[in-house]
Amino acid sequence: MDMAYLRAHPEHLPTFLTHQRIRETPVHSGVCSASRLTLDDGASIFAKTWPSGSAPDGMFAAEAAGLEWLRAAGTVPVPEVLVALPEILAMEWVEPGPATPAAAERFGRELARLHRSGADSFGAELPGYIGPLPLDNTRGESWASWFAERRLNPYLKISVDRGALESSDSASIEKIIKTLHRYGGSEPPARIHGDLWPGNLLWAADGRGWLVDPAAHGGHRETDLATLAMFGGAPHLDTILAAYQEEWPLADGWQERVPLHQLHLWLVHTAAFGGSYRSGVRDAAAALSAGRYA
Repeated sequence: MDMAYLRAHPEHLPTFLTHQRIRETPVHSGVCSASRLTLDDGASIFAKTWPSGSAPDGMFAAEAAGLEWLRAAGTVPVPEVLVALPEILAMEWVEPGPATPAAAERFGRELARLHRSGADSFGAELPGYIGPLPLDNTRGESWASWFAERRLNPYLKISVDRGALESSDSASIEKIIKTLHRYGGSEPPARIHGDLWPGNLLWAADGRGWLVDPAAHGGHRETDLATLAMFGGAPHLDTILAAYQEEWPLADGWQERVPLHQLHLWLVHTAAFGGSYRSGVRDAAAALSAGRYA
């Protein structure tokens, strides 16, 4: 199987893999298993499969649609989807490279252009996934109510039901949800990655930052920027933010809204992975409760 054959017959990739006719090299990934596949013509592709059994229904279709939607903006580079089947997702291989200040500056400007390309509404056409969990992309027109109902409430409930958060945590977050409209910063829906923690920003050998593993949807542009600061922060984050601000300045008060936008991803982590991420939820809630919007 070479690249030309793969493009003509993407549905044959699982058969070739089953019969070990393609060289596989395992690579690091998130909740999925991932490999670098080397084809007969020497071309490489990146492939994802579910670790055991079938992938959750619609997971790879949603990711493929999100990748193509982000790629269509022609701003930040996004891998081309080559195969999108229920059991496997394959895309072009992106050679990793260093995270340089020049790459960070370019990424900041390109991310602003991506966001500015916009979306029809908050949400997306297809239901999605974030990590191993379903993501409700039902469309909405008001960001505050949409963010509360589609991004905070579901993962708060799962986190409490699974014992990852206590009743006192739930009470403090419910108070934030009820007063979410006070935080301001309302904007039209932007075209966002939706799960842009630093691990989903791939620094490539071409000197650019690429977007991978999206939970793409129409959302608030501050969400992508806030999550880039999580888990130690992306390299050269100050450079990214400065370049972004030059390209498309953020609304007043955006710094104080960072914990609000991060709260969704913290709740996803407590819902999916348990109480070890409880401190992130508590720190975000405490920052919001102590801020001027409380």
